[in-house]
Amino acid sequence: MAWVTAIRKFRLASLRKAWNWLEDFWLGVSPRASSRLAQLILVANFVALGVLIFGMLALSETRRGLVNAKLDNLLTQGTMIANVLERGASEDFPAPAPALRNGDARALLRQVYQSDENRVLVFDKGGHLVADSFLLDDVVEFDALPPPATDERGILGFIADLPGDAGQAISNLFGGEEAGISDIASLETEVDQAIAGERVSGVRRDENGRRIVSVSVPIQPVRAVIGVVTVESYDLDALIAAERRALLPFTLIACLVSIMSSLALTVFIARPIRRLAKAAREARRAGGRRVKMPDMRHRKDEIGVLATELYDMTETLYDRLDAIERFAADVAHELKNPLTSIRSAAEVLPKAKDDERRDRLLRVIHNDVGRLDRLISDISRASRVDAELAREDIELMDVGGLLSELAETYNAASDGQGAQIAYQTHVRRSVIKGREGPLGQVFRNLIDNAMTFSPDDGTINIDIHRDHLGDDPALLVTVDDDGPGIPEDNLETIFERFYTQRPQGAAFGTHSGLGLAISRQIVEAHGGRISATNRLGAQGQILGARFSICLPRVI
Repeated sequence: MAWVTAIRKFRLASLRKAWNWLEDFWLGVSPRASSRLAQLILVANFVALGVLIFGMLALSETRRGLVNAKLDNLLTQGTMIANVLERGASEDFPAPAPALRNGDARALLRQVYQSDENRVLVFDKGGHLVADSFLLDDVVEFDALPPPATDERGILGFIADLPGDAGQAISNLFGGEEAGISDIASLETEVDQAIAGERVSGVRRDENGRRIVSVSVPIQPVRAVIGVVTVESYDLDALIAAERRALLPFTLIACLVSIMSSLALTVFIARPIRRLAKAAREARRAGGRRVKMPDMRHRKDEIGVLATELYDMTETLYDRLDAIERFAADVAHELKNPLTSIRSAAEVLPKAKDDERRDRLLRVIHNDVGRLDRLISDISRASRVDAELAREDIELMDVGGLLSELAETYNAASDGQGAQIAYQTHVRRSVIKGREGPLGQVFRNLIDNAMTFSPDDGTINIDIHRDHLGDDPALLVTVDDDGPGIPEDNLETIFERFYTQRPQGAAFGTHSGLGLAISRQIVEAHGGRISATNRLGAQGQILGARFSICLPRVI
């Protein structure tokens, strides 16, 4: 049974993968209801197609109606002629066998039918031709031959005949006839069916491929069939050609609409994209020089969204380049201080006359080398933050669980000495999308900073609350200490690079001033914000500092 279960699991997994693929494919190709460009493209293409389809359907209905009307007219004429021949050209009763009198049939046909539009044929019960209205009226059927190797239609005639020629070619290609109209194989088949007592009507082709609308009515005085009257019409091809020529205005309108829609798509889509591409190419070749992107933020479609994102992206890149330049200048300034101190101590060291002064200069060199090493390490770590954030995948993580583990780890490491950490949460679920490593570094920086300023008997409180980032739900993490607080003028300055403010009595040069700057960089990369305030008592006195981190929450 194990293999049966395995097969079922494999089938379910395959069906689930197939369903996910179909869902992703549909989401990729189906335009959203709010997609204005998708609506523009669909409308522009379907309007032209709709004009052409409407014209084709209208002409098809007209053609079918004309054929049906012609068949009804021919059937009426054939029935009338058959009735006349039944009474005036059949053997009188009682005859040995009912038969058609050929001479009387030709005389009656000459008297009752005189028309050049249609042709009437009379056959006896054996299928032999008895009378032909064209022969009786001395009508000669002929087809005009075109002049040899000449074409006098001209360009206008060619354009006028183009719909008919194209329609004829398509009709010959697919072999389609008028829908709902019966096809007749040949005149012989039609006469045989009529001799069998059926009324036959439909369209057939002669040996030249010309369409003929034909109706055959049996001559039947009582029950026995003594002959057949066939009425034919030869103008169907001319009517169809005229209708196909009538399709030309619809085709021209459809082409005109297609050209206009193409121009509209070019103006509203291709041209703006070309402008954005040109601006992006200029920005790439500018070598850091600011290039102004086209401002299309007024557009409420995907082009406007793309232009806005490109505009914001280039501005962010330029700001990042400026920040890198400032960072390089700050690094050079910070590195010069210990290097200058080391050089001064090294220059004075050979001139020291006693061991005490020499040892003091060596301690200065040693401390500045350690300070220089810490600066280089922190600078290297700060420069790798963006690359680490780009490489690490965003995953669901529990902020409450991470802070709880950090609190337990710090309390266990202090062994009851120094400030203790109190953690509590006011939310049931504290899950966010983020990178656990960088965010753990942020929380450790804040805890280390709070422990530096808090007295040994103080408490560091870490709380989690619900909050909002704009209209989106968020988690608010606060880290409170019992230190002296932060000067009001420095609440934002402390997040700048290389800014340090240590408690009184702390060793100089033990901090690089990059911890809070890196923390803000990591938090903003996760779509959050970090800020610092002072906790105030009832009398307005400062009880300590509070660092707040707000991160988007997963509902």
